[in-house]
Amino acid sequence: MSPRPGAAHIGIVACSAEGAALCYRTICLEALPRMGEHDHPRITLSGIPMARHMECIARDDWKGVAALMLDGAREVARAGAVFAICPDNTLHQALPDVLPESPIPWLSIADVVADEAVARGFRRLGVLGTKYLMEGPVYRDALAPRGIEMRIPPADARARIHRAIFGELVNAVFEERTRQMFYDEIVALRAEGCDAAVLGCTEIPLIVRPEESSLPTLDSTRLLARAELHVSETVADVRTWGEWAATLNITLWSVSSMAAHSVPSTWDAHLRHLHVLLLDARCHGRSD
Repeated sequence: MSPRPGAAHIGIVACSAEGAALCYRTICLEALPRMGEHDHPRITLSGIPMARHMECIARDDWKGVAALMLDGAREVARAGAVFAICPDNTLHQALPDVLPESPIPWLSIADVVADEAVARGFRRLGVLGTKYLMEGPVYRDALAPRGIEMRIPPADARARIHRAIFGELVNAVFEERTRQMFYDEIVALRAEGCDAAVLGCTEIPLIVRPEESSLPTLDSTRLLARAELHVSETVADVRTWGEWAATLNITLWSVSSMAAHSVPSTWDAHLRHLHVLLLDARCHGRSD
């Protein structure tokens, strides 16, 4: 059965079960008032076990992570997905190695969050996530070009957050003491002048309640899901990537900023030497 007009096929390339489930659930629930009762875009999820990703990350093998993500992208593309998302912030460190070989374009979670921060006027963000995410390039590379500063907790706090994510959150364990630990870290980031906190692990939104946070929160999981839903509604019948680019108002990142990677020959000439990384603010599915 083909997806209904206005709902292009979405591919979710998953890592953790909790993050992927929240992303999937958000797309489905937020589609209801927009598409009708019981309706949502067709979604294919590739679920390579998180353990395979962690084996690569533990030995600092980001090309290995990219290979797993490409495996997932090819799987969802074979099923008919038009574009892909990965509801895992940490894995985005491998995205530059994924894009040149991917059969379909991706939305970057960090770019979606960064554009939301710009739209809301935030200038200094505190980023919470795994140690790989907090100490790595994913959000620095997304925020710096937009003139947004980034702060992270000190080393001891980063270790506590990392342990909580892998020891509890990815296993659907949500302790009140852990919730308070996150709130305390957000208070500390506020003291450093941050005007918002990025929930940069897709499980953190399951334990941090925005109404209880001392800073506005940027929920990376739900922002990505809303952006993907908007894209799915907008791109109903894509014939070529050039047509996709012409249909949507897309921010394109030149290949020169991606270390001169080549792109797959299957992409339309309109996107040759360019990588589709994100949509403009209209594509972020905000409710306002």
